[in-house]
Parts: sequence; structure tokens; C-alpha cells
Amino acid sequence: MQQFPINLKRVAVFGGIIILMLMMMDLNKRLDNLNQLSDELQDIRGEATRAVQTQLGLQTKVAYATSNEAVEDFARSEGHYIKDGDQAVVPLDVPGAEAIIESAPTPMPTPMQNWEVWWALFFGEK
Repeated sequence: MQQFPINLKRVAVFGGIIILMLMMMDLNKRLDNLNQLSDELQDIRGEATRAVQTQLGLQTKVAYATSNEAVEDFARSEGHYIKDGDQAVVPLDVPGAEAIIESAPTPMPTPMQNWEVWWALFFGEK
């Protein structure tokens, strides 16, 4: 039976192959980590962009709210104020016409059944 002689060249080749495999596994792990961090970077950049856009929108609203134009718009539309030189128009009723009275119909209460009354007495609202 012939034994394989331990050759220094073979040991170096096998050792080199093992080291190369370990280096490839480490490279694969690092590339995977790089891809994951790149994805997170894109997400964070998107969030930062949305935050900056929100900030710009809010600054625009604040600038409008502190302007004289916003005060005048509010005073004319919701405050019912008039400007100097404007003539206020107040609608008047036509003489001799009856006043129109609008009344909302009152809803009729629905009668409760006996079991509902007892339920409300023992357990509160149904």
C-alpha cells in the first residue's frame, strides 16, 4: 500500500484554497451589509426630503398668516368688516311681506319596549 507523501506544495495549495473560501465568505457578508445599509440610506434620504418639503410648506403658511393680505382676507370673508370708503349693504325685508320663519321639525321620540327599559335600568344605556 502506497502512502501519499505529505508534500509542502499540496499543503500550501489546500491552505490557500481554504483561506480563499474564507475571504469569499467574508466578502459576501460585507456586500450584503453594504446593500442593506444602502437601502436604509435611501429610506432616510426620502424621509429627510419629506421633512424639508413639510418645513417649506409650513413656512409658506406662516408667511401668509402673518401677512396683511391674510388679515384682510379674514376681515372681509369671515369677520364681515368693511374697508374705509366701502358702503355696507344690509338686506332689508320688503314692506308688507310676511316674515319667513324657518323651523326645523322636532323629531318624534321612538317608544322603548319593556325589555329595553329594564335593560337600561339594570345595565345602563343599551
